[in-house]
Amino acid sequence: MSEAEEAKRTVLFERHRQLGARMAPFGGYSMPIQYTGILAEHRAARAAAAVFDTCHMGEFRVSGDTALGDLENLVSCDLAGLAPGRCRYGLLCNPEGGVLDDLLVYRLDESDFMLVVNAGTQDSDYAWIAEHASEGTALRNVSRTTAKVDIQGPLAPGIVQSLVAAPIGGLKYYTFQHNTFMGHTVLVSRTGYTGEVGFEIYLDSSLAGEFWDACIGRGAVPAGLGARDTLRLEMGMPLYGHELTRERSAAAAGSAPFISKTKDFIGSEAIRNSPAPEERLAGITLEGRQAAREGDRILSPEGTDIGTVTSGSFAPSLGHAVALGYVHTEFAQEGTRITIAGRRDLSGIVLKPPFFREGSARKPMSDFL
Repeated sequence: MSEAEEAKRTVLFERHRQLGARMAPFGGYSMPIQYTGILAEHRAARAAAAVFDTCHMGEFRVSGDTALGDLENLVSCDLAGLAPGRCRYGLLCNPEGGVLDDLLVYRLDESDFMLVVNAGTQDSDYAWIAEHASEGTALRNVSRTTAKVDIQGPLAPGIVQSLVAAPIGGLKYYTFQHNTFMGHTVLVSRTGYTGEVGFEIYLDSSLAGEFWDACIGRGAVPAGLGARDTLRLEMGMPLYGHELTRERSAAAAGSAPFISKTKDFIGSEAIRNSPAPEERLAGITLEGRQAAREGDRILSPEGTDIGTVTSGSFAPSLGHAVALGYVHTEFAQEGTRITIAGRRDLSGIVLKPPFFREGSARKPMSDFL
């Protein structure tokens, strides 16, 4: 049996096949890579609306009087001041400071949280959290009954508002609300991975198909993981397993905004007290359309090997290729000229992400409704 045949399927799998999607294994699931084409799907998210199946992601509920304390110990970002109705991005780290996963933490109530984790690390994340949870903390994996559909782009607010009962105009970036779709409670989160205004919708798996169809019926373009990757790379956002790994310290990954400077958590001592990393994650803008590949070597102006590409792609919104990679710290300064040695040599310049700086993610909702 092939890898694709062995892969799990999301609740939207048959809809992807009906739409003619090209499918491939990702995170243990058979996922759509593209439908009509990556460029068209990418541009839909930037200029109109694109809808993505992200049902492969994992969701955990963590609750109880000791839930906050346990999560403060497990997650890199500060959570005590996180108000109900808000969410925050953070990291799960090992004691050495390496990254076990990156995740979103939703505070549903004072003692009730939802964690959203990556598909490929779901089982190991759950085991790690369970190992470090107090007896008074209730931990549940609700991934099988929870679907997740993302709709991104400047037309997304209007589409979502037409589908849910309560107004969404008050939602700010990284806030969420409980709303109603077809008489059922759903969670509408103003978050996403594209740099554009949009939402991640969490709903019962039985509702996912109708929500998906309704988004497309109102003009959203179905988009696959190919466009999701080019969108996130234009924003310089890290991808677990590429920029973030167990072997590399979070200190080297440019994750400082998501690491508490005051609290102790698993890995914090190693992150704060280890010597300055020899390599740092850097953005690289390339001169042409030719993309670098993961694993390509990065060379200094003198031709010395100084690092490795972790992600690379043509950036449709910019008209040229961009990349992320780890380079020796002395060459990680913005403006440094480098060469990427791959199928053919590519000339580039180190540039602090995001590469695309015209996204709508943080604009007021009044601009769209």
